[in-house]
Amino acid sequence: MSETTQADLSLDGMNFTTVELAEHDHVFTITLNRPKRKNAMNAEMTNELTYALDWAAQERRIRVVVIAANGDIFCAGGDLRSMSGNPDGGVVSNIPHRPESNDVAHSIRHLKKPVITKIQGSVLAGALLMVCNATHAIAADHAKFSAPEILRGIWPFMVMAGLFRVMPKREGLDFIMRGQAISAADAARTGLINRAVPAQELDASVEQLATELAGLAPGTMQMGLAAYLKQEDEDFDDALAYLRTQIAACLDSPDAKEGITAFLEKREPQWD
Repeated sequence: MSETTQADLSLDGMNFTTVELAEHDHVFTITLNRPKRKNAMNAEMTNELTYALDWAAQERRIRVVVIAANGDIFCAGGDLRSMSGNPDGGVVSNIPHRPESNDVAHSIRHLKKPVITKIQGSVLAGALLMVCNATHAIAADHAKFSAPEILRGIWPFMVMAGLFRVMPKREGLDFIMRGQAISAADAARTGLINRAVPAQELDASVEQLATELAGLAPGTMQMGLAAYLKQEDEDFDDALAYLRTQIAACLDSPDAKEGITAFLEKREPQWD
């Protein structure tokens, strides 16, 4: 097993076989690329996706991560037929397995940077982990969302951790108890996604959102998302006390100083 740690992750010389990577203007796009398998996640894809997310977390220049997918399905969840190896042939992945790495949902949730899921097709089962734990989810209006595990005698245990943080409890319970698909419109209504857009507008909608987020104070964004995670389940009084310390630290940060100076000088801020 590799001794690589998150502090020294590199993309140099890495052969990603199940995802495609692209970087442009502080936006890092990870595209799921097993369309023949409905982008179902095997061990190889999980390892590659987690590695790419953790790399993005360590790189200061990366301000926003977009998770997209090739093909007609965004992701069909876990690949029950092939949970390891390289069944599709081609270049063999050389992405190191890191024993200290966490799962994909944890990597997304703790990235402390905006993460947008760009949903061009249906989302099934374990793929909901990506949607529920991202900061934003934009879907084509024809996409369907389902947690069909109960129909196979399985319960979506891991999905619940994120699902009930974005959907109302009764809506979420009905969603997983019956295993029936819901529309993108219902997913937006219940908070599972931010919004549904016509398929032909998906690229532009996600690009506009990513560009807007990438143009905001990156240090403050990271500090704010870290605080959001920490206070989420705390007692109100404890959360308020903690957040009081964070606003003081934020006001003393380089981003806040630059933002205030730019406002007073009537110019656009220049973020490092």
